[in-house]
Amino acid sequence: MLSEDGKHLHVTDDEYHALIERLAIQVYQSGWEFDTILCLARGGMRPGDILSRVFDKPLAIMSTSSYRAEAGTVQGHLDIAHYITTPKGQIAGRVLLVDDLADSGHTLRAVIEQLRNNYAPITELRSAVIWTKACSVFQPDYSVEFLPTNPWIHQPFESYDSLRPQDLLARQQQG
Repeated sequence: MLSEDGKHLHVTDDEYHALIERLAIQVYQSGWEFDTILCLARGGMRPGDILSRVFDKPLAIMSTSSYRAEAGTVQGHLDIAHYITTPKGQIAGRVLLVDDLADSGHTLRAVIEQLRNNYAPITELRSAVIWTKACSVFQPDYSVEFLPTNPWIHQPFESYDSLRPQDLLARQQQG
């Protein structure tokens, strides 16, 4: 649900999964055939996993990080892993790059540039996200929702960003 001021978007588990399903349908209806899904960890892992299952394609993972400070709410320096984890040796062919959102767009743009420059076996690369913010400098090939007010997206699993094992234990002991 989008707040009245347009600054916050609160997403439930059901809404989140419905959006991923809409993304899968969008990719399917485009008719584009791909060989592998490459998700960006962490935000793209849940959508990537679901798309991998729906399309019955292998899931590769590339780790990136820029939102680490203040329980994941402050963007900092962008780190991109030098290696891709994939079940099929080297990533190659047509690749669907999946993330949760194009926020500033800098991560997706940098990752695509790195993939094009350093992974010659990739013959075609397209990108898919759930949300694209108006402030994004990158426009993905597939996107479910355009967010003109650039809200902060509160995803259903974000409570874990500040939850620690002792908090889980206390919560479990309380019943």
